[in-house]
Amino acid sequence: MSIRENFTLYIHQLQDQICAAIENAGGGGKFQEDKWERPGGGGGKTRIIRGDEVFEKGGVNTSVVHGKLPASMQERLGVKHEDFFACGISLVIHPTNPHVPTVHANFRFFELYDDKGTAVDRWFGGGADLTPYYYQQEDVVHFHKSLKAAADPFGAELYPLYKKECDHYFFNTHRNENRGVGGMFFDYLKADDRRDDLFWLDFTKSIGDAFVPAYIPIVERRKHDAFLEKHVEWQQIRRGRYVEFNLIHDRGTLFGLKTNGRIESILMSLPALARWEYDHQPQSGSDEALLLEALKHRDWINDPL
Repeated sequence: MSIRENFTLYIHQLQDQICAAIENAGGGGKFQEDKWERPGGGGGKTRIIRGDEVFEKGGVNTSVVHGKLPASMQERLGVKHEDFFACGISLVIHPTNPHVPTVHANFRFFELYDDKGTAVDRWFGGGADLTPYYYQQEDVVHFHKSLKAAADPFGAELYPLYKKECDHYFFNTHRNENRGVGGMFFDYLKADDRRDDLFWLDFTKSIGDAFVPAYIPIVERRKHDAFLEKHVEWQQIRRGRYVEFNLIHDRGTLFGLKTNGRIESILMSLPALARWEYDHQPQSGSDEALLLEALKHRDWINDPL
C-alpha cells in the first residue's frame, strides 16, 4: 500500500471514530453526510451536526482531491510542478454551552508530480488546538498532556517545537491576540537524512488518534455546567474572533478557496452564531478578563496559569 493510500484509508477511519465519539457525547443529534465531487478532480465527505443539545454546530470533513495547482498556489507553496494530490481530514466543533471549548483539528497529506506522473515531493501537516470561552486550567492541561503523550514516542523535542508553532500560527495579528490556548501545529513534514516518510506518517496518525481522548473528556466534564445569557454573549464575541482568523489567516481556508474547493465544506468551520461589539472590554477581575489573560503563550504542562 502506498503512503497516499495508507493515509487516505486512515482519514476515513478517523472520521468515523470522531463522529461516533461526538454523537455519543452529544444530546442525541446525528451527523448528516454530504458527499461531493470537485470539478478539478476528486471529492470528499462532509459531515455536519447542528442543533444538538451539546453541539450547536460541528463539521468533520474528509477530502481526497487532485488536479492542477493554480499559478498563485504554486507561488505560495514555492513549487514548480502543478500536478498534485491532497487528502485530509478537517474538523471544527462549536459546543452550545459556553463552558465547553471550541476545538479544531486537521491532518493532511500533499504530493506533487512531474509531467510523467512521478512523485517529486510530499509532506504531512496538521495538528489540533483548543479555543475556550472560559478558562479552566484542568481542561487546558489535559488537552496539552494528551497531545504531548502522542508526540513523545517520536522524539521529546517534537511536542515543544510544534506547540510553539501552534502558538504562533493561531494568532490574530490584526488584534495582537491568540485565538485560543493552542495545542500542536505542524506543516511540511517530509523525509530527510534522519526521518523517512513512514516516520512522519506514523507521527501524524498518532496525533490524530489523540484527538478523541484529548477533547471528549473535557466535553463530558463541562457540558452540564450552568450558564447565563451573559456567558452566551461572551461566547459569541469570542466566536467573532474565531471567524476573523479563519477568513483572514487560515491556510486551509485560503488553499480551498484558491483551488476551486467546495465553499460549503470550506466554510463549515464558521460558527452558527457570532457577534461583534464595538470596543468591547471585559470588566477587570471577571471570568471574561481571566480568559484574555489565559490567551498568552505559556508552558501549559509545567507552568499553567
